[in-house]
Amino acid sequence: MDTQAFKRSLHQSERYNRRGFGSPAKRAQALEKVYQSNLISSIRDNGYLLEHGRLKVKLAEAFGFCWGVERAVAMAYETRRHYPNEQIWITNEIIHNPSVNDHLRKMNVRFISAENGIKDFSDVENGDVVILPAFGATVQEMQLLHERGCHIIDTTCPWVSKVWHTVEKHKKHTFTSIIHGKYKHEETLATSSFAGTYLVVLDLEEAQYVADYILGKGDRNEFLRRFAKASSSGFDPDKDLNRIGVANQTTMLKSETEEIGRLFELTMLKKYGPKELNDHFLAFNTICDATEERQGAMFSLVDEPLDMLVVIGGFNSSNTTHLQEIAISRGLRSFHIDAPERINEIENTITHMPLGHSLVEEEKFLSEGNICVGITSGASTPDRVVEHVIQKLIKLSERKLLTN
Repeated sequence: MDTQAFKRSLHQSERYNRRGFGSPAKRAQALEKVYQSNLISSIRDNGYLLEHGRLKVKLAEAFGFCWGVERAVAMAYETRRHYPNEQIWITNEIIHNPSVNDHLRKMNVRFISAENGIKDFSDVENGDVVILPAFGATVQEMQLLHERGCHIIDTTCPWVSKVWHTVEKHKKHTFTSIIHGKYKHEETLATSSFAGTYLVVLDLEEAQYVADYILGKGDRNEFLRRFAKASSSGFDPDKDLNRIGVANQTTMLKSETEEIGRLFELTMLKKYGPKELNDHFLAFNTICDATEERQGAMFSLVDEPLDMLVVIGGFNSSNTTHLQEIAISRGLRSFHIDAPERINEIENTITHMPLGHSLVEEEKFLSEGNICVGITSGASTPDRVVEHVIQKLIKLSERKLLTN
């Protein structure tokens, strides 16, 4: 499929909208009423520090809503105001944050159901309005909705669109796209749909496995089994790894994406030499600015003298998970929660999700005496949610003082 031609055709349609229905200033004003926090603003003004009795809270200097997320959420709200009576759908969560998605459900926006990873569009009818989320939708989904006569409101983050453009360049020049990402993640599914031949690698370990295979080490059948669900149809590692380009899911850990890019560049250099490198390797910078900024702020925060760290964001949020990884890499006592309600200030417990595990409850969450808590949040987390977490911590610290 010529995805570039399809996009041009879609963008020219009167039923397609990627600009929204209001000015950026009005969008910012509307979001401020719903999600901004005076407490968080005051903490920012105080050098990202709050001191309350025995509790000290240090905020990361970059956290929470990014521009792409703000744009997507505002456009979704604008869509309901612009279409007050029409049936409105979203192909997935607008962003990975439960409070934001619940707000949309209360506005009578319906979410496309999925079973075993397969979405059911059977209830979507001609003339319905369909919102594409911040991390995009597959080209096949867009085509289906366009042919069905739906009004498409595209909130895809421009950084995600940039990655699509990159893999289309790979395809145009007959390069295989190696995508650093999670093959089941909605953004990576969308990106791979715009690629030609592709392979998804989760981390540096998988990238090293592929690099070794390129240099003649490894078993073909084992390779095919390992990447059966993470590669394009008919993928042939003996042929399709001769010319490669690197791209990424925008929310992956920046340092790992860069390391993977260097690994493949060195691999192709070893195999083909410097004169032929450009015929066998392509790299474009597809790391999201907001992801890079928040990860950088997290690295600075974990270098502070902290007793523990709370990471706030959806459990299925990739960028939030990577913030948690940074805390773990420093050996910090840390907790990933998706909502303030995970903290019980009466019982002094926290229900959190350790990396790679299911939810667990930890007792004696906040220790006695003076304590310094670092806080950050993923790009899909409103400031008001962070405020409510801090208020829980304040109440809990006061309760401990009263009972000592």
